[in-house]
Amino acid sequence: MLNNLKAEYMRKNIQPYKGIMGALGCSEKTARNKLNGATDVTITEAFKIINKNFKDDGLSLEYLFASDNQSASSA
Repeated sequence: MLNNLKAEYMRKNIQPYKGIMGALGCSEKTARNKLNGATDVTITEAFKIINKNFKDDGLSLEYLFASDNQSASSA
């Protein structure tokens, strides 16, 4: 699960799956699968998400897309 990404969307008052849908032009099911880790987010998709919703926020790719399986030191 991409908890950091979800949290940052919530801070912007955006439903996370809707933010993914808007950035990628994908279905709700695809967006939910990416958020939940069932489907990987590609690097191209990650940059689309950042550019659409987090461009001026100063958040790193590593932070936003850290999975629950990664330790805090690697994020």
